[in-house]
Amino acid sequence: MYSKNELYEIENILKKDIEEVSDYIFKNPELGNEEYKASEYLVNKLKENGFNVEENYCGMKTAFRAEKGSGSPKIAFLAEYDALPGYGKEKKPGHACGHNWIAASTYGSALTLSKIIDKLGGTVILIGTPAEETVGGKVPMVEQGAFDDIDIVLQSHLESQNNIACKTLAIDCIKFQFRGRASHAAAHPEDGINALDAINLMYAGIGCLRQHIKSDARIHGIITQGGDAPNTVPDFTEAKFHIRSESRKYLDELTKKVINIAKGASLMTGTEVFYEKFENSFDNLVNLKSLQKLMKKNLEEVGIENINEEGKGASGSSDIGNVSQVCPTMYIEIALDIEEVCHVHDEAYLKYVNSLEAYDKLHKAVKAMCGVALEIYNNEKLLQEIKKEFNER
Repeated sequence: MYSKNELYEIENILKKDIEEVSDYIFKNPELGNEEYKASEYLVNKLKENGFNVEENYCGMKTAFRAEKGSGSPKIAFLAEYDALPGYGKEKKPGHACGHNWIAASTYGSALTLSKIIDKLGGTVILIGTPAEETVGGKVPMVEQGAFDDIDIVLQSHLESQNNIACKTLAIDCIKFQFRGRASHAAAHPEDGINALDAINLMYAGIGCLRQHIKSDARIHGIITQGGDAPNTVPDFTEAKFHIRSESRKYLDELTKKVINIAKGASLMTGTEVFYEKFENSFDNLVNLKSLQKLMKKNLEEVGIENINEEGKGASGSSDIGNVSQVCPTMYIEIALDIEEVCHVHDEAYLKYVNSLEAYDKLHKAVKAMCGVALEIYNNEKLLQEIKKEFNER
């Protein structure tokens, strides 16, 4: 039976290889579903290290599934490698969310465990998941059963605090379109049906609704098309909204209310309304106390302290929530020790996500995730306890 110290030594030997993944993906940023360089780079490295790799996984050109070992437990690490748009004077893509670091940490964890998996028993898996920042590549993967045979999923993310009780909000992304009738706004206003009025009334209705929603819920949106000329009554307008909540159950209720507001605005103005999802819906993250306890111990063993266990702090939405609904999932956030006050997605964060400080936390995160995996590989009872809690949740 391998000890954690032996596993840490393997990771130490692989340090340069793991850092190279972070560096390469950071220097070659690609937007969601366009991560051709990143996915090819990772696939080639995994093949070189003896993994069996399925490319174009779930019919997605930049997704993959790489495995080594056989049988159970099957522990999967989820790599993300899409960048965000709009950084610098030229508004180019950049990894301000640190997905280069996520790819390196999950690759590093899978690679480290792969060196001993044949003697451990079980299977270690790395799944490449595209487009987390936009449409959410994990959503169609969940729908196609990609995680049905997985026992445990592990992933870590950079953030402003060390957190084992992360929250991600369930989200629906709805596009609303109103169609009216154009006319000259001065000469023949009575002939027009104003689609912009419908959007304005919808905004007003949502403003009133916000007074009567739960404190964890959010509704925010933009007008993407408001008309073409001020002297023409707009016959077509469009708005996009994000609707969020801590629970999918409440979000379903809230989304229906927003849709009804749009229908009401249509009725008041005589316009027609059309609506559809423009991005995949994400579910809320399901946290498991058994996995949190295990992760906390392993983080502390590698020197990461001041760990948030209470689920406090800001939260957005992520497709990892959908995975956690079908498979026991441990999603953690790791803080960088930096003096500047900045957060993921800030342009200033680009200075840090591929730095020596990021590498320090990268190796600690890999060791901690490997430590969690090692305990599960070595203890069938522990896995049963985690699955029991998951099934109860």
